[in-house]
Amino acid sequence: MNINATHQNIMKVTDLKIKNLVEYNNEIFTIAEIFQNNNDYFVRIENENHTVSLPAEQINPIRITEDWLEKFGFAKTYASTHQIRYERPEAFIKYDIDLSSKKIVEGLKIYGNNIRCKYIHEFQNIFSCLFGKDTNQIFKNSYHKAAV
Repeated sequence: MNINATHQNIMKVTDLKIKNLVEYNNEIFTIAEIFQNNNDYFVRIENENHTVSLPAEQINPIRITEDWLEKFGFAKTYASTHQIRYERPEAFIKYDIDLSSKKIVEGLKIYGNNIRCKYIHEFQNIFSCLFGKDTNQIFKNSYHKAAV
């Protein structure tokens, strides 16, 4: 069973960047290359065991979970029946998990601003845009090795 099958989200090729973490065939991969052939987009993805080239629509996003937040160096600082908060040592970065069905407060908080962010590649892209670095330069945890 696909680990993201319940989410039914297809990644847009315009959302993909080199070094994004994605799921394919129940394994975590890093995007190494994105290329176009006529109107079709393809990616080359790799992990410690495999390198695969395939159509971009065959890769899946990775949902942000409490485990992933911990791999990115976040620590749980608050929990109630309505919300769970994770924070980084930098005071300006937080992530809230809304336990209600409406998901009003769920997402990344940077300098107090709410940013909807459900997937690892979105998280990586936000940090790349804001700080000009990929997440493994900002967060020194070895999240990829822990995920594989």
